[in-house]
Amino acid sequence: MTESHLSGSGLALGGRLTVDLGAMARNWKALEKVSSGALTAAVVKADAYGTGLVPASRTFFEAGARFFFTATADEGIALRRALPEAHIFILNGLYPGAAQLYVEERLMPVLSSIPMIEEWLLLCIDRNEAFPAALHFDTGMNRLGLRLNEASIVKRQLDDLGFQPQMIMSHFACADQPQHEKNRAQLALFQAVMQQFPGIPASMANSAGLMTGRENHFQMVRPGIALYGGRAVNGRRNPMYPAVTLEAPILQIKDVRTGESVGYGATQTMPRDSRLAVLGLGYADGLFRSLSSSNARAGGKVAIRGRVVPIVGRVSMDLSVIDITDLGPDVPVPGEMVEVFGRTISVDDQADAAGTIGYELLTAMKGRYARRYIGGPAEGI
Repeated sequence: MTESHLSGSGLALGGRLTVDLGAMARNWKALEKVSSGALTAAVVKADAYGTGLVPASRTFFEAGARFFFTATADEGIALRRALPEAHIFILNGLYPGAAQLYVEERLMPVLSSIPMIEEWLLLCIDRNEAFPAALHFDTGMNRLGLRLNEASIVKRQLDDLGFQPQMIMSHFACADQPQHEKNRAQLALFQAVMQQFPGIPASMANSAGLMTGRENHFQMVRPGIALYGGRAVNGRRNPMYPAVTLEAPILQIKDVRTGESVGYGATQTMPRDSRLAVLGLGYADGLFRSLSSSNARAGGKVAIRGRVVPIVGRVSMDLSVIDITDLGPDVPVPGEMVEVFGRTISVDDQADAAGTIGYELLTAMKGRYARRYIGGPAEGI
């Protein structure tokens, strides 16, 4: 994300994204208490879910995290620069021909195929050193991961060389739905794999798996969305501290008459004389077009001065419009900031209105914002 400011004045123009690092630290510590007995890692892929890889990771490290997961090697290298002492796993595994780079940067690939394992073992043999790596087994999600019938083959390969993986892993497909039968099936399959690798640490729990059962914890848990205040388990109250607030400035206040339309396509006409506010935020900034409103369906909502008001008409590239009629004489002024999500409207509530999930909304926040960090080691960045 970029930081916008008026040259020489320090006055932010456009939207404002505030990341509460103190809330993120509290979230990690709360999850660590729940996972007592297991190491609590921090998943910081996708620019730490849109909050900023370096400040977020430093915050979790100061809170006590020592194990981190990124998706790509590039993310891992950036994290290594910020945290020389961290233990870093690369979830997407070993990129072909990159084993030497991983060793130089002290990155641990999560090996998910036999070719990946063979390339890693060849380097270990060549260097006469057992460089750490994890093994990922697919227990039913059908993304990355070794097939279960490959477990015995891999075990023989490793035993022949005397190589022990740092950890074995799998990943729940439906942990956000605690009663889903697939959770029990995957857990049983993973436990069967564990029996073939006795004494090797195991990890399966993401945020939802961590929060819904100690039987999922094993030796390490890997929370992601919950660290950033998002909802991990459907149908339950979210216990995490909100950590991210997105605000947009009001650019103009205008009065419209009954029957006048708003926005592209004239998809919404006002049923009464109304007062509207035009916001300097659109889909180019990550405000999804699916939050648009029309005569046929309601769209998203925002909050101003703690009161919730609707988006009206289509969200466009740089602008959106809200109906502030019900604020009555409490009329806001141009330049005043409106909460898109934060403490009044959660990121998950806004995502629900957009027909998506909080993960996508957070990681889409790459717009033209002034970014502000509060409550932690990156405050003032």
